Amino acid sequence: MENSSLPFYFNLTMFVNIGYYRYPAFVLCFLLYVVIVSANLVIILVIAREKVLHEPMYIFILCLSINSLYGSAGFFLRFLRDLLSDTHLISRPACFTQIYVIYTYASYELTILSIMAYDRYIAVCQPLHYHNKMTSKMVSKLATFAWIYPTFPIATCAYLSFRLPFCGNKIPKVFCANWPVVKLSCVATVINNIVGMLVTTSTVFLPLAFVLYTYLRILLVCRKGSSEFKSKVLQSCLPHIVSFVNYSITTFCDIALSRYNFEELNPFVAVILSLEFVVIPPILNPLVYGLKLPEIKRLIFKMLSCSKTIPNK
Repeated sequence: MENSSLPFYFNLTMFVNIGYYRYPAFVLCFLLYVVIVSANLVIILVIAREKVLHEPMYIFILCLSINSLYGSAGFFLRFLRDLLSDTHLISRPACFTQIYVIYTYASYELTILSIMAYDRYIAVCQPLHYHNKMTSKMVSKLATFAWIYPTFPIATCAYLSFRLPFCGNKIPKVFCANWPVVKLSCVATVINNIVGMLVTTSTVFLPLAFVLYTYLRILLVCRKGSSEFKSKVLQSCLPHIVSFVNYSITTFCDIALSRYNFEELNPFVAVILSLEFVVIPPILNPLVYGLKLPEIKRLIFKMLSCSKTIPNK
């Protein structure tokens, strides 16, 4: 154990491969971050201001946008700084803080999508009981559950990794991730692996299974309905399905790639693939819900048109 240590800094090595492309990459990523923040803020403001949108589905969409701001801030603020820096060292506390933020963001996304699937299930399969079941109190409980449920498992996983002694400090990514850090350990990581599998099962696979179950039930109900009924259900569920499929793909890509040696990939491909789940959902969700749901779309255009007429008064 003489060579083991608790390095105060980790080195994010994927930045080395970006080279002179870091300046155009910074401009592109900064603009992307501005778009993410702006789009999600518009969704949040529209839903918060308009009482007609104070319904379960829209409250959950608001939660999704808040989570997008949380996750993108946890990634972009550090990432943009590192793009312009000649050194890419991140302190041990900052690294594990980023791990916690990014992993809770990822878990929050799935739990919010799960309660949104439950909302659609009640609306389609039990329409007569919808207003009795999806009360404001129930919506508050579901939203609270979505924020609290992943917090302790992720915190436990991050704490176990934080306690490990490390024999190196090189992380082959552009942000801190748990598995690359655990692989630097000088000691056996059996407990970390077991806890990691349990946390992944509880925060990823269980929510995914629940969403699939609810849509299976919705599909069975739709088989017996009329064409008009099927059309209404599709219009109501399509934005959620798009978000769910998109996030599932990006999450599974990240989980699979976390076990792969990034140094064997093309550096630009490796960076792009590692950024999928922290970039694509935050920018896609507001576009999907803002353009596909007519109520939100109409009120967004109304708010924008009002803002244009104010200076003329």
